[in-house]
Amino acid sequence: MMSDKVAEERSAPSTDRETESSPTRNIIPLRKPNKARFRIVQITSVAFLVLLCLLVWRFFGDRTQNAVSKPRGEIVPVEVAVAGQKDVPIQIKSIGNIEALSTVAVRSQVEGTLQRIYFSPGQEVKKGDPLFTIDPRPLEAALSQTEANLAKAMAAVHQGEDIVLKDQATAHNLQTIAKRDAVLIEQGVISREEYDNAVSAAEAAEATVRSDESSVANLQAGVKAEQANVQNARVQLSYTNIRAPIQGKTGNLAITAGNLVPANDQTPVVTITQTSPIYVTFSVPEQELMRIRQYAGKAGFKTEAVIPGDEANPANGKLSLVDNTVDVTTGTLRLKATFDNSDRRLYPGQFVNVVVTLGSEQNATVVPSQAVQIGQDNSFVYVVKPDMTVEVRKVKPGSVIDNLTVIEDGVKPGEQVVTDGQLRLVPGSKVQLTSGQVGR
Repeated sequence: MMSDKVAEERSAPSTDRETESSPTRNIIPLRKPNKARFRIVQITSVAFLVLLCLLVWRFFGDRTQNAVSKPRGEIVPVEVAVAGQKDVPIQIKSIGNIEALSTVAVRSQVEGTLQRIYFSPGQEVKKGDPLFTIDPRPLEAALSQTEANLAKAMAAVHQGEDIVLKDQATAHNLQTIAKRDAVLIEQGVISREEYDNAVSAAEAAEATVRSDESSVANLQAGVKAEQANVQNARVQLSYTNIRAPIQGKTGNLAITAGNLVPANDQTPVVTITQTSPIYVTFSVPEQELMRIRQYAGKAGFKTEAVIPGDEANPANGKLSLVDNTVDVTTGTLRLKATFDNSDRRLYPGQFVNVVVTLGSEQNATVVPSQAVQIGQDNSFVYVVKPDMTVEVRKVKPGSVIDNLTVIEDGVKPGEQVVTDGQLRLVPGSKVQLTSGQVGR
């Protein structure tokens, strides 16, 4: 037995070597793929995934729907307020820009050295107050020259008038001689030649008088021109004293004393703005035009400007302009209100909140503004029912006055609305009122 096993073990390696040495015995036959079976497996996998997705959607969808439709079992603590009635103003709100009633850029009309400044930048000045003095000496010399030219022209006129008087006397004498010779020639005392000479001399004298009168007229025109030059020189000299053209507040100085001031420079020496009274310009939707016309002139109609940072003290004004056209690009109407601004709180260029109060609405239903929630399509509030559950109530909000919102439709006076804790509520939720938070 032992010898047989040993013989078999010895013979086994030789068999393996024969197998390894034989190339035909190492080849494993390959099976052809079954396409039909592969397609069936694919379809089955897809169907299984679709079915699994449907089951998951159905399971979680039902849970979400139940969570929305069914009231929660927990009691949600909330703060509530009671919808009340109040007389509220009817208002139109907008953003306005302040404009100065008048703005003047002061420029020098003559060139010269700035000698003196009579004000400090930012100072209030009255109309006619002195602002600047420009060196007047060059213009005073020009005025003296024009006055001398005027005196010379007037002297020439007087001289011409004297010549006219002399030539008129000569002409009158020659006319007398011509008339006398006309009688003598009829009597045959003088010859025709003498008579013709006398007539010619009289006519020449008359022509000289006319020429002298024309010269005097030219000299008189020259006098008027010199008078105009004198007047112009006086006006130019007056420009050396610059005075405030309006009452208002001065701005920054562009030049200091001692510098040369150019005439009619693009940069003004100083700008004065009239800030009392002052304008506030603002725009409202064109739909508000009819309401403004309806309430304008009635008791309670007023315009206020609320200054940022000083909301407690609005400035009172008066609506002074309703523009004659609607801006077709924005659909808005431009309005302008006038404010006294005696305290100078309104500055040109400043933006303010404009409130136009048309009148008042009697016994309007109001709730705290935090109770009104904004939905996808409308606004709503949570109303607490007597059984301490809540319901969603669609509302039509109106104007907002002092953190109170006017409810035009949806809530009645006396109903309790939730003001805090809405995020945890769903329709039908049980609520508990927190102590001391019930609105009045």
